[in-house]
Amino acid sequence: MSDGYSPDLIEKAKRIKLLVLDVDGVLTDGRIIYGNYGDELKNFDVNDGLGITLVKRSGIKCVILTAKKSRVVTKRAKELRIDRVYQGFHYKIEAFRKIRKRFRVKDEEICFVGDDVIDIPPLKRVGLAVCPPNAMEEVKPFAHLMTKKNGGHGAVREVCDFILKAQGKWGEVTARYFE
Repeated sequence: MSDGYSPDLIEKAKRIKLLVLDVDGVLTDGRIIYGNYGDELKNFDVNDGLGITLVKRSGIKCVILTAKKSRVVTKRAKELRIDRVYQGFHYKIEAFRKIRKRFRVKDEEICFVGDDVIDIPPLKRVGLAVCPPNAMEEVKPFAHLMTKKNGGHGAVREVCDFILKAQGKWGEVTARYFE
């Protein structure tokens, strides 16, 4: 499996046991739409959802870590059977420490996908730090990998597929679709 990825990056991906995802700018395009009645709307990419499902099927746990509190995020996380949702954490390293302890993983066993300056502390610590190309410029130097696709437009799916292929699990988790 090369797909243009360096051997070092593939080795980092092989160690991943936990995928931690930001929401706005990663699982969504970063826009928040408010309706006339105060309801909040976000656009999620369906391909990202299947990627998360495949990662979870492989035995990798998945967590959402976001600064904003949102019922929409809670609903999407429930649909995807996300293992845990941490909302309202503006200083994400506090939640990151809780996540690491709860899931009993080492930093190098975590992949974190973030796009803004509040994501830098976890990005600096994890084994596989990822950002989409629409991330803030200040974030990009801290990423081991920048996806080809933007947040909210398949970036998470790209990360999921990369991890699964690096770990040799892609064929196993997708076999039923090729029958």
